[in-house]
Amino acid sequence: MEISRRSFLAATGGTGGGALLGFLGLDLRPSVAYASQAVPKRGKIYTTICPYCGVGCGQIVEVRDGTVVNIEGDPDHPINEGSLCSKGASLYQVHHNDRRLRTVGYRKPGSDQWETLSWDTAMKMIAERAKKTRDPVGAVDRATEIVLLPPGLVARLLDPLGDHLHRRVP
Repeated sequence: MEISRRSFLAATGGTGGGALLGFLGLDLRPSVAYASQAVPKRGKIYTTICPYCGVGCGQIVEVRDGTVVNIEGDPDHPINEGSLCSKGASLYQVHHNDRRLRTVGYRKPGSDQWETLSWDTAMKMIAERAKKTRDPVGAVDRATEIVLLPPGLVARLLDPLGDHLHRRVP
């Protein structure tokens, strides 16, 4: 087995450092035990996932009286292991920002004015639109709308393949 200079220095440094800490009487076991028994003093703890990007970093959120008190990285989460990027670390400030929108704004197609909707109305609109995209009826017509083709073109192209591909069910 060939030992490189880097592996030799790493092994001797680690061994020497461990021996020195043991010789000086430094024992980290009590502090580890104390950290595992720590109880939140400010509020109730919730675990969540950062909403900013698709990575899915885990966060620990402390809430007291319905208000976020602290947000930090989840050390038990397998993705970020307790660390947060700058966007994830700023989530506390996003929650407590005075300029944060607290109502739903909706602008009708062709309009230049925003109107305020209730949360229930907005959720119903979103659910209806999501369901419309998942319904099998008219899927070909929606595909033509997305790619901006004339409405009947895809139906005429699919005619030789069978009527079931583009037929609308009443």
